[in-house]
Amino acid sequence: MTDTSKASSTAPATRLAHAGRVEGSPFVNPPVIHASTVLFESVAQMKGKAEKPARYTYGRRGTPTSESLEGLIADLEGAEGVVLTPSGASACAIGLMSVLASGDHVLVMDGVYGPTRNACDGLLKRFGVETTYFDTRIGAGIVDLVRPTTRAVFLESPASLTFEMPDVTAITRALDGLGGARPIVLMDNTWATPLFYRPLDHGVDVSIMAATKYVVGHSDALIGTLACGPRAWAKVKTTHGDLGMFTGPDDMYLALRGARTMAVRLAQHQRSALAIARWLETRPEVARVLHPALPSHPDHAIWKRDFTGASGLFSFVLKACSFEASAAFLDGLDLFGLGYSWGGYESLAILAEPQAIRTATPWSAEGPLVRLQIGLEDTDDLIADLAQGLDRIAAHA
Repeated sequence: MTDTSKASSTAPATRLAHAGRVEGSPFVNPPVIHASTVLFESVAQMKGKAEKPARYTYGRRGTPTSESLEGLIADLEGAEGVVLTPSGASACAIGLMSVLASGDHVLVMDGVYGPTRNACDGLLKRFGVETTYFDTRIGAGIVDLVRPTTRAVFLESPASLTFEMPDVTAITRALDGLGGARPIVLMDNTWATPLFYRPLDHGVDVSIMAATKYVVGHSDALIGTLACGPRAWAKVKTTHGDLGMFTGPDDMYLALRGARTMAVRLAQHQRSALAIARWLETRPEVARVLHPALPSHPDHAIWKRDFTGASGLFSFVLKACSFEASAAFLDGLDLFGLGYSWGGYESLAILAEPQAIRTATPWSAEGPLVRLQIGLEDTDDLIADLAQGLDRIAAHA
């Protein structure tokens, strides 16, 4: 059992430092329990018939370690309950599987994370679930796509790779008008984390994170979280348990350790990313910078209205250039690694191809799309590295 009494009414940074501690324990950090078997005091207790019920029943059904992290995430999200999964991709898939069955229909935002789309087009399709992808900026128009068989809507804010911002409040309010036919709304909130946006406060039923990213923060563990409101909690908990989708205790511990410093890390990620995004807007090689916190972003008003901050991930579009030129820009970077995951202390870059995975709103741009993860290095050093990279583009013109 975790203790959140000291943290429930305080600022996020304070909750991160205090939530999720084991009640009655003198230790700041919870124990890391490596266990499968749980021993019962009697057959009656094992069968749930004893006056004193068993607190734990089996390793994958919960330990003090899992309870600590679940309690911390539930406190941050304002959730009725939380389950942990081995990765962010598995969290997205489990969320969808929890609320869908054969013959159902799901509406999915066109700009979602690639593995989420893979789960819809592969796993769910094989199980008889139909997916319709919709324009990220659909807003209240979402109700026009709802069918009698529509059981779920999946959102992500901002859109993966291209950073459009759906109007989540407009979408959930429009769906509320359907009454008892309202689909369950799931949202991937990895970019903002509950420190900068709490989906459950905006009508979402399941808030999903790849905690691998900013919660862990050190690129050394994989973990996903599903924080649920009352309409979805029982379904998600049951499906998670039925699949035996438990997370290893060492990864839980690394997520707990990382979470304690997430507020100060995100503040630095935000400062550096905004400084670099503004600098990129001044470069002649850059056509557009796709960062929701910039006034130039088409959906800046939504970000400003609903979010309290921005993380370290954004994209920008180069002016038209060859593949060789864009590759030379990225290959020669010293401080930016070429890697897909993000949210750690190190800066990363990828050459993205959103046109390969979009259908409702085909992607077209002036030139190549580059996604940056701004780490915790010195901002001026990162700018100098990018400047040298952009200078290399001219050599391949």
